[in-house]
Amino acid sequence: MILRSKKESTKFQILVEITAHQPDVRQKEIADTIGVTPQAVSEYIKELVSEGLLFSDGRVRYRVTKKGVEWILERAQELKKYARFVMEDIVSHISVATAIAMERLDKGQKVRLWMENGLLYAGAGAGDVTGSVMSDAAEGEDVGVTDLKGMIGFSPVNITICKVPRVERGGSRSVDYDILKKHAPGKPYIAALGVEALVSLRKIDIEPNILFGAKESVVEAAFHGLSSLVISVDEEVPSLLNRLEAEGLNYEVVDLGK
Repeated sequence: MILRSKKESTKFQILVEITAHQPDVRQKEIADTIGVTPQAVSEYIKELVSEGLLFSDGRVRYRVTKKGVEWILERAQELKKYARFVMEDIVSHISVATAIAMERLDKGQKVRLWMENGLLYAGAGAGDVTGSVMSDAAEGEDVGVTDLKGMIGFSPVNITICKVPRVERGGSRSVDYDILKKHAPGKPYIAALGVEALVSLRKIDIEPNILFGAKESVVEAAFHGLSSLVISVDEEVPSLLNRLEAEGLNYEVVDLGK
C-alpha cells in the first residue's frame, strides 16, 4: 500500500506533478506543491529516472515513461480501494461496528475483531484490531463494537472468470469439466452469469452463492476480501471485465469451451 511508505507516496506525488505539467516543470515548483525541499525532489527524480519511471533529457525537461504511467495507475487504484474502504467501512461505522459474536460476550468486554469469508467477527483475546462490546451477546448473535483500534487487513483478492458457450454453441454440453473442476476448489465465493453457467456448475454438484446481480456482487465480495469464481456465459464476459477493470480488480479468464 502506497500510504505505508512516505518514500513511495512522495514518488507518486512527484510523478503526478510531472505528468500534469510535462515537459517543462521546475523542481522548486514541485517541491512547493508537495511540501518537500527542492534537494529532495532532485534526489527522487534521479531515482525515478534510474528506475525507468521517468525520462530526462539532461536539462529541466522531464517525461513520464510508459512504465511510469502504469506505476501511477497501479498506485491510484490502491488509493481508490483505500478511499472506498474508508468511506464504507470506517466513516459509516465510525462509532459502532457490527460483528458476529464467536462466543458469549459481556457488555464492556474488550474483544478482538477479524474478517472471515467477508464477515466481521468478534471474540475474546488480544489482536491487531480491538474494540469494546456494547451489549451482552450470545454466540452467533450480532453485536455492536465501539472504541475501535487498528485496521483490518485483507489478503490479495483474485477473481477467476470461466467462460461457458452460449446454448446455440452447445452451452453446458460443450464445457470441459476437467478444467472447471480444476478452478472450482478453494474459491470462497462462486457466482453464475446465465443459465448455461448455472447448469454447468450443477453438473459438478456446485450451487453458486449468487445468481442474480452477480457482477456487482463479485465486486462487493472483493472489497470484503473474498476471491471469486465466476462462471459466465461468454456474451456476458466483456461487460463483467469492464466492471472489474473500473474497480482495479485482478482477474484471469479461462475458456471452458471444448
